[in-house]
Amino acid sequence: MLFAGLPSLPNMHALFVLLLTLGALYLFKRDDIALETSSLAVIAVLTVFFALFPFQYQGETLDPVYFFHGFGHEALVTVCALMIIGQAIVLTGALEPIGRNLSRMWKVSPSFSLLSTLIIAGALSAFVNNTPIVVLLLPILISVAIRTQSNVSGMLMPMGFATLVGGMFTTIGTSTNLLVVSVAADLGMERFGMFDFAPIAFGAAVVALLYLWLIAPRILPEREASLPDTSPRLFSAYLHVGENCPLIGEKVSKAIKLTDGMIRIESIQRGKDFHKLLPLPDTIIKVNDRIHVKDYPDRLKEYESVLKATLHSGKHKIDAEHPLEAGNQVLAEVVIILGSGLIGKTLKSANFSSEYGISAVALHREGKPMDIERQSIGSIPLRVGDILLVQGDADQIEELKSQQGILVVDGAAKVVQTKKAPVALGVLFGVVLLPVFDVLPIVISAMCGVFVLLASRCLNWQEVASALSTQVILIVAASLALGAAMVSTGAAQYLAEIFVALSSSLPVGGVLAALMLLLAILTNIVSNNAAAVIGTPIAMSVAQQLGAPPEPFVLAVLFGANLSYATPMAYKTNLLVMNAGGYQFSDFVKVGVPLIALMWITLSITLNIVYF
Repeated sequence: MLFAGLPSLPNMHALFVLLLTLGALYLFKRDDIALETSSLAVIAVLTVFFALFPFQYQGETLDPVYFFHGFGHEALVTVCALMIIGQAIVLTGALEPIGRNLSRMWKVSPSFSLLSTLIIAGALSAFVNNTPIVVLLLPILISVAIRTQSNVSGMLMPMGFATLVGGMFTTIGTSTNLLVVSVAADLGMERFGMFDFAPIAFGAAVVALLYLWLIAPRILPEREASLPDTSPRLFSAYLHVGENCPLIGEKVSKAIKLTDGMIRIESIQRGKDFHKLLPLPDTIIKVNDRIHVKDYPDRLKEYESVLKATLHSGKHKIDAEHPLEAGNQVLAEVVIILGSGLIGKTLKSANFSSEYGISAVALHREGKPMDIERQSIGSIPLRVGDILLVQGDADQIEELKSQQGILVVDGAAKVVQTKKAPVALGVLFGVVLLPVFDVLPIVISAMCGVFVLLASRCLNWQEVASALSTQVILIVAASLALGAAMVSTGAAQYLAEIFVALSSSLPVGGVLAALMLLLAILTNIVSNNAAAVIGTPIAMSVAQQLGAPPEPFVLAVLFGANLSYATPMAYKTNLLVMNAGGYQFSDFVKVGVPLIALMWITLSITLNIVYF
């Protein structure tokens, strides 16, 4: 015994798995290392260790290849299939009637409409990934706030949290639910049905919705929307090459070099008819050429000075009497959402500017503007949740709204409903109802749903591929590998013994509540999927040691891992909401921590009443 009450140290392999788990949790929360890289590293280290140092499990040598089983696990297959179905719901505009009716309701009664929005958001999230729900509702609520001159911050965060609350109702509400249910079934527990824990979640959801409706909007400070009037704007101007300009006879590359690579030339206009030339590096600049540039005012004046050219707006020389004007240029935010063809690409490689005629002014990531030069924005690979501040003509911004995989947040985003929308909705209902009536398991019904969507041409294979997230796939596979290693080496049993020893003074219900609180804290620091998969075998071991039924302890892990409210990084939709509402980190703490406390207390009491 190490000291009174605590178990002795486990075997070498269990200790290694525990250390690797701690290392994995640390890597998963690092912003400077891609989550995919961290996940793959965990799987690689785990398999290499067990290949070099074999481990005897149940009388046989454990094959390291066993830890790759997560890639073919039914939970991961189901998660991927449901991501694809969610993509079809978005692309076909199947939820457009809901958005349209909600928008009308706000004109009648804002208070009742907020409650209706929270209920609808939560109900939809019980069956569809909450990201498309947030994507649908963000522009609607921003538009309402602009039209009614209301406080947008009192709407967006409650809506985002309502989708997280609704995800706890069913086994398919979140990928976390699917993982917990599947891992527990692998460990021998009877599998939960689609709505088996919905009655338990219902009481907590009522408490949460009342809090989000009546209290959260009042304690949230009024924040500026993320598109203030003082946002940086680009101005279009022309550098006139006069007779005394030193650029005459020089190549375009010389002008770029003189400005230290900062100038971005849109075109060169030549002759009386202002014929446009492409600004190729070896294009020769001639007298009376007009070099079309677009940049911030101070940069344009700097180019005028360095290149010794005259700055014009097109009609007048730019001076005190004729200042720069932005014309009909408008600002908007473009959110990179799951399924976007821009994920992993740079704006430069995607030809974003030339494709859409729109300029990127700034890039926000994880709720903060990135400290980069505008010229560098085009060289940064984009991620899900990135927000681009773009500028272009009003009609160009309007056209951008029809593009798939991006959300234009300017308070007037439109959702287009297609003729395939009923098919996509029908597939969703079929996928949900077949497991409910024990016709097919969810993994089979979900895969059949994907086939129907492809056969009916609601989706093509490119859209299917864009719906899948490598982050989700690899974090799930890595988490399942760690969970399997913890069970087979006895690491999960060891952690359970420590947990029981430390909580020995508590009744069984108190141990359950402590386990849920531990998972609630962990899920706000690291990936909720990792927390759930690692916590499930521990919950099973705790129940076994206490001689209690495993179901309430597994549900404690499931509910605890879903309480992702306290930080903007806890869940990807929190980041979308943070940027759109102009929230600060402290706002999530102020609203999220009380919500976690309310949910934890309510769920702990309910689980105790139902099971003990």
